Amino acid sequence: MNRSLTLNYKISFYFLALCTVLFSACSETPEKFFDIAILNTNMINDFASPDLARHINDETTEFPDIPSSKKKGNEAETGIKNKILYLEQSLEKVKALSPSGKDEEEIKKLSMQLYEMVIPVYKNEYLTYAKICDKHGSQTVKDEIVNKIDQQYGQRFEQNYNALMDKGKAYAKENNIQVNWGK
Repeated sequence: MNRSLTLNYKISFYFLALCTVLFSACSETPEKFFDIAILNTNMINDFASPDLARHINDETTEFPDIPSSKKKGNEAETGIKNKILYLEQSLEKVKALSPSGKDEEEIKKLSMQLYEMVIPVYKNEYLTYAKICDKHGSQTVKDEIVNKIDQQYGQRFEQNYNALMDKGKAYAKENNIQVNWGK
């Protein structure tokens, strides 16, 4: 009888261990997948826009009557470098996702494409723009950079971003994920 009881415990233990391994190997919940692949892209929704350029430039603004607004001279550059780090981490999280179906695979692909498109622009064009802003450089030069970004990447970004949002809206609806789409 004792031997039978021990055998049952062993079988139960192995079954529990197997279930744990199987469930931990499964894909993320739809909510977690949505948050990582779609919701995190809110950090780049202003890409190639005058709003982003203005925000970067505003990092360098000092107010004579407010001593705490005194700048060190690298605020815009630091802000862009921090955003790059965040975007790279977000991309790695997207890459680590385990899609459980065709829709999730497509969303993951679109999300990765979006990050892979914008990160190099932040590393190059936006970082150059930020350095010029920090040095209070020529507005003409700053405008040229912003216009070049818009012309080279704006339309493609908007298409990719909208495609991801369209898929995201359908995915959220299908999985009953409550989202405020800014309406």
